[in-house]
Amino acid sequence: MKFSLAKKFNVVFLLIFAACLLATGLIASHLLQNEAREEVLQNARLLMDASTAASDYTVQQIVPLLENQLKYKFLPQSIPDYAATENLNALRRTHTDYSYKEAMLNPTNPRDRATEWEQGVIARLRDAPKTGAEIVGERETGMGRALYIARPILITNPTCLECHSKASAAPRNVLDAYGPDNGFNWQLNEVLGAQIVSVPMSAPEARASKILRGFMLSILLVFALVLIVLNIMVRVLVTRRLNLLSRTADEVSMGKLEDSGFDIGGHDELSDLAHSFERMRSSLAKALKMLEL
Repeated sequence: MKFSLAKKFNVVFLLIFAACLLATGLIASHLLQNEAREEVLQNARLLMDASTAASDYTVQQIVPLLENQLKYKFLPQSIPDYAATENLNALRRTHTDYSYKEAMLNPTNPRDRATEWEQGVIARLRDAPKTGAEIVGERETGMGRALYIARPILITNPTCLECHSKASAAPRNVLDAYGPDNGFNWQLNEVLGAQIVSVPMSAPEARASKILRGFMLSILLVFALVLIVLNIMVRVLVTRRLNLLSRTADEVSMGKLEDSGFDIGGHDELSDLAHSFERMRSSLAKALKMLEL
């Protein structure tokens, strides 16, 4: 079976492209997954900073306004952690992939009590208790792998211990709201809990996969265009001229030595070959004429 030069060229080109496409896909997938992961972490840090800003705003501006009311009635909105959690829960209505919790080992509000895996995160933060420490990790959940970022919660302001040192020293309205068993015996500069932002890994992975599909489709389209252009060039610059040269050689082999004005055109190796062939044909024709004389 005849296997043309163009077919051989296409097979080699396809093999090279397939190898390059596989390598490019693997590298691009790795880079995009890392980039998507970093993007998610940056958004998580932004939510974490928003939580801290809400806490600071509550301490600096809300609590002083409620100072007189707090003497007679407990208002959870005056608690920095409560305000931060409520603020982030409102934000999560438009960022449903993210979850936020201020997990505490001994919280005043039972909803903030750390689960088993959150206790493990807090223990890790306690191993290096310093302001600004951060842990990034992954864990298995019922919905698959989840990416989380955690920062320590610790008391650095002694005035905060006025309500959390001993139950006997706590305001009556706090005891009436939460009882005397939770949120006490806190220590200054001790890691009491962790701010945790969590997001399913399916979110960054889906984003990376979408970008990868678009990228690979673009490469395939470019490849198809390049293949078409190269085939046209091979046909015009190589195959067509070789076919003409082959037909002329067949005619010479059958004794047709008349000058046919054979010229494949161009100024490259194939045109040089054609000129050499034409000189050979002309010389052969002259030699045969001399023999006839």
